[in-house]
Order: sequence, then structure tokens, then C-alpha cells
Amino acid sequence: MNRQSFRLLLIAAFWLAFPLLAPAPLIYRPGEGWTYEPAGGEGKWIQSRAKDQLAVAQAAFDKKAYNLALKAARRVVKVWPLSDYAPQAQYLLARCYEAKGQDEKAFNEYQTMLQKYPKAVNYEEILQRQYEITNRYLAGQWFKLWDTVPVPPWISAAMDRTAGMYEKLVRNGPYSEVGPQAQMKLGATRDKQEDYPLAVKAYELAADRYHDRPQLAADAIFHAGLSRQKEARSAEYDQGAAGQAISLFTEFIALYPNDPRVAQAQKIIAALKAEQARGSFETAKFYERYKRWNGALVYYNEVLVQDPNSPYAAAARHRLDELKRRNQQASK
Repeated sequence: MNRQSFRLLLIAAFWLAFPLLAPAPLIYRPGEGWTYEPAGGEGKWIQSRAKDQLAVAQAAFDKKAYNLALKAARRVVKVWPLSDYAPQAQYLLARCYEAKGQDEKAFNEYQTMLQKYPKAVNYEEILQRQYEITNRYLAGQWFKLWDTVPVPPWISAAMDRTAGMYEKLVRNGPYSEVGPQAQMKLGATRDKQEDYPLAVKAYELAADRYHDRPQLAADAIFHAGLSRQKEARSAEYDQGAAGQAISLFTEFIALYPNDPRVAQAQKIIAALKAEQARGSFETAKFYERYKRWNGALVYYNEVLVQDPNSPYAAAARHRLDELKRRNQQASK
């Protein structure tokens, strides 16, 4: 190592060993990490008591000096985590991130507060703020990786993050003011993601958990039926999903006969049954084409069971009669 390199190494070591004396704007404090200090203002915001430190954070927040408010509030939480002032400092951390438009960070800081201080007097307000943040992501707001790289809302990973936020909300307060709606929005998120089984699961949980709220329970069952209907339509027609959709809409009509959506549910049931009948008719024709007569009989009969008034019913009856006559002749 030459003399010049050795000299630079000594200077670097001195700066790292005595950061409080360095004029640089980045200051390191044990237990607190690195903070930015404008030249001439190093340490002026630091207070020796939690109460005074929180006052600095609150004053900065009120003046919309969010970076200073963040530093001061974070110091309260780190240096005096068990003090009576820590919950309000944690709350200010979240409020600062929200004010700066860093919604995911704000949500996480609110989550930390609810977990660390579950007896906070503003618990319901925090749930409401988390709910509004998550709604913004569901409405199309973009996430950001590392606070810089935008993630489109239609990307599956982004929808998973939105769903995860709703799940945390429901766990935080299933019977809070926002809990039931968060459960419904979880279903909507999965539906938007086209993960219909998870959407149905979310809606059915809402219907079960909030059965004493007729309007919400009715909405949950109806939307579960719509998700099953979409699942039935996706890719090749899914007879199982169609049958489950019919069951859900039938349950909806039975439980809420005066709901204005009953007529819509009846039309959907009719359309699903007609599609089921068409599928069974095509399957019966397939079996008949390959001379598998018993299979054809089963599926032509299924057409009549599924929808005796469908456009395929008359043809199914005709083919059933023909196949029965054939079987009788073959048995003689």
C-alpha cells in the first residue's frame, strides 16, 4: 500500500469513528441509524425526553415538514418504545408516509401500531385509514417496488398484495365498522384477479360471518354466484362451477325473495341450465357417434333433468325414444 492510499484510509476511518463531528449531512447514531442533517442544523431537532421529541414531530407534521416529522417520530419509537408517547409517534410515522403519497409504507406503519398498541384509542380511525389506502390500490393505484419501480395494478403480484392488505384489515377488526366491507372487497379483489374460487370463498365467508346483516349477506351470496358463473364461462365450460352457481342463486332467491336482483338471478339460472343442457346434449351425441349407447342414454336424459324446456329438450326426447327402441330390438 502506498503512502497516498494509507492516508485516505486513515481519513475514512476517522470519519467513521467520529460521525458526530463530521460536517457531512449524513449522521449515524447508534440504535437510530443514518439520518440526513442539513449543514448547520445537526442535532437541533433531537430532544432528551420522549415528550419533547414527540412535540418536535407533531409541530413538524403540522407544518407539513414530513421528513423532519418522520425523523423525530421514529426516534421516539426507537429510543422510548415503552413510553406513553410511543403510540402517538408510531401514528405520526404512518400519517407522514400517507401524506407523502407512500401508501403501502403508511399501511404497514398503521399495521405496526395496531399490533404493538392494540388498545390505542384511535383504533377505529386507523382501520378506516387502512381501508381507504387499500381501496385506492383496488381502484387502480400502482404499487412501487423499492419506492421507485411502478407495478401495474393488473399484475397478479399487485392484486395479491391488495388482497393481503384486505385480509390484514379483516383480522385487525372483523366486526369493526370497516371489517365487513373489507371482507367483501377481498372477494372483489380476487374476482378482479380472475381467481374465482378464492373470490367465492371470500364472499361465502362474508355471508356466513355477517348473516345478521341481511343486505351484506345478500350481496355476498349474489356476488359468490356471479363469481361461479364467471368460473363456469372461463376456458371450456365448467359444468361443476355452473351447478354451484345455480345452487348459490337458488339460495339467494330462497333467502331474499324481495331483493330487486331476484329477476336477474332467475335469468342467470335459466341461462346456466340451458348451457348445461347444451353441454349434456353434445356429450350424448359424442357417445352415440361412437356407438356407446348407454352413455348416450345417460346424457340425453341429463338434458331433460337439467332443463326440460331448453331448445335441446325435444331433440333429446326424440333420441331417447330412438335409443330405447333400438335396445328393445337388440334384446329380442
